[in-house]
Amino acid sequence: MADETLATLIVDDEPLALERMEHICAALPALRVVGTARDGKAALEAIEALSPDLVLLDMTMPELDGIAVARALMKRDDAPAVVFVTAHDNFAVEAFDLEAVDYVLKPVTPERLERAVARAAARRSTRARGLRDWLGEFWVPYRSELLRIAVTDVDRIDAERDYVRLHVGQKDGTSRSYLLLQTVSGLEARLDPALFIRLHRSTILRRDRITGLRHDGLGVWSAELEDGSQVRIGRTYLSRAKAMAGR
Repeated sequence: MADETLATLIVDDEPLALERMEHICAALPALRVVGTARDGKAALEAIEALSPDLVLLDMTMPELDGIAVARALMKRDDAPAVVFVTAHDNFAVEAFDLEAVDYVLKPVTPERLERAVARAAARRSTRARGLRDWLGEFWVPYRSELLRIAVTDVDRIDAERDYVRLHVGQKDGTSRSYLLLQTVSGLEARLDPALFIRLHRSTILRRDRITGLRHDGLGVWSAELEDGSQVRIGRTYLSRAKAMAGR
């Protein structure tokens, strides 16, 4: 049924790339292409006229590029899901900040696009049920590649100036960390509070990594973690910690 598919707009300034995307989309039953656009201005006009559920958006276009289009869409209450499609791997941070569903590198394969479409469908389902669309993954630059890290793999997040450091693998002893251009406050607003809790102005913790709360005297409390480390709880956040413990 039509209402079970994602009405999709394809945006790319390269005719051959546009034709290839149309061909791939035609083979995906979860999609129905309702239009195409060759530049950012035409994309915004098509979105206004067609109200698509999903925009497959080229990142680099003359004049109004994909970043500018996505930024304009963030101001809309009925904004479609955006999947960036690009030949460049250095825009993942911008895509993350613009709440893109996915970031697909060219040349696009049907299997990779199908996974992106599944994420877009899941987001639509979540919003249709009136649920908050919490962040599910990170794209982080690492050496010469981009790594996808599931939110559920992150143990701890620490602020480092204009960045945050994601700590992964502490529970299984394969601890590693990655820097992401993002503020800790901005990130906190996008994380499911059932999974994460901010206990310091510089630290967000996975709730299930906390094994206990410790009173160190003079009103100072710390959270004890599975790996044996401790995180001091900021006074502003102490009430959250006690509420978590049912106190």
